[in-house]
Amino acid sequence: MSRLSKVYGVFALSLALLLNGSQLKAQDSVAAAGGGPATATPAGGGGGGDAEKGKTLFTNNCAQCHAVTEEVVVGPGLKGIQQRAPSKDWLHKWIRNSSALIAAGDPYAVQVYNKFNKIQMSNFPNLTDADIDGILAYIDQASAPATATVDGDGKAQPRGGGGASAENGGISSSPSNLFTFVLVALLVVMLLVLGVLLVIVTILSKAVTPVAAGDGTQTVAPLGQRLKEGLSGAFNNPTLRSVVIWLFLLVVAKESIDGLYSVGIQQGYAPKQPIAYSHKLHAGQYKIDCNYCHTGVNKGKSATIPAANICMNCHGVIKKESPEIQKIYAAIEQNRPIEWVRVHNLPDLAYFNHAQHVNVGNVQCQTCHGEIEKMEVVEQRSSLTMGWCIDCHRKTEVNTKDNAYYDKLVALHRKESKEPLKVANIGGLECSKCHY
Repeated sequence: MSRLSKVYGVFALSLALLLNGSQLKAQDSVAAAGGGPATATPAGGGGGGDAEKGKTLFTNNCAQCHAVTEEVVVGPGLKGIQQRAPSKDWLHKWIRNSSALIAAGDPYAVQVYNKFNKIQMSNFPNLTDADIDGILAYIDQASAPATATVDGDGKAQPRGGGGASAENGGISSSPSNLFTFVLVALLVVMLLVLGVLLVIVTILSKAVTPVAAGDGTQTVAPLGQRLKEGLSGAFNNPTLRSVVIWLFLLVVAKESIDGLYSVGIQQGYAPKQPIAYSHKLHAGQYKIDCNYCHTGVNKGKSATIPAANICMNCHGVIKKESPEIQKIYAAIEQNRPIEWVRVHNLPDLAYFNHAQHVNVGNVQCQTCHGEIEKMEVVEQRSSLTMGWCIDCHRKTEVNTKDNAYYDKLVALHRKESKEPLKVANIGGLECSKCHY
């Protein structure tokens, strides 16, 4: 018993020292870093356009067929496009209406058209000169060499150094968070095992203790008999029996209530689709914007399932031999729809409008659907229950900046509260908003 107690104390002390040591090392590493490196960013995007706006336009309109590097996707890589094209004015005409330039016999337009298998580029007549300049500025900025970071002494260092100095061979002086977590978990498990061993040793020591007889001599009853008598006494104890019965009833009641609350909830539902489509590949690796396929998300109630011709915008050229892509060809040739299995489905008694949330409320897809860009197979990540929706309405602030529609509502709200205007304050909890 005394040895086990000492071992137990040693492990507890080791756990405390490990936690304190990790905190001290973390504080030392932060102090040595001097507040972290500052990044030196360029003064602005090339081409005289708004690179930030151009990034959004490029993602929504161009990223499906072009890369900002020299990599060929469907069309050519766009690195150095302003140097390759005849002029910026020519690029404006090409992006707005490439088919007109080809039809007019423009030499460079015809050359590009023939070089890339005579694939017709989409026309974008709604883009202004400023929009196109922004896209070109973003391409120049994104394809430029990586900038350097500046350390606390004002010395430039290459980006992506891994956070370790050259003096220690690139190895961090403190253990990683994962390594520390594993050590702590192992120590906790060992402490629990030691605790169980102490209880077992205590019970066995009592079981083998000799029993004193009436004449002063000690007799030892069989171990089986003593264990039987101990269990019989525990079972006949009314207090212990009541505790066990009440615990059993509470567990049964909790499981029953949890089961009732889970009726109709499909959280974690990930059905097999007729075509193995990977969001991780398309939205994650290739950065295809959600709006490109789900065209109704900014316009109407439903985000819509993409038609087969949207798939053919790329797969008319890319991976035509893939068995999964051949299923799309077969559906088009047989003039039949692809029977996708719906994953997210609200009951008919609830009304939800994608455009209201995405276009007006600026709610990101990941808020409700989870990290869709990391899913090989789409699954329902959120519960989508009424309580989940109401909780979001209570926490989400209304974006009223530069929107005169909310001016009077904001003024009335500030008279009664100093808290920011939430969705719940503009009728987000009214039953008729979702049930009609």
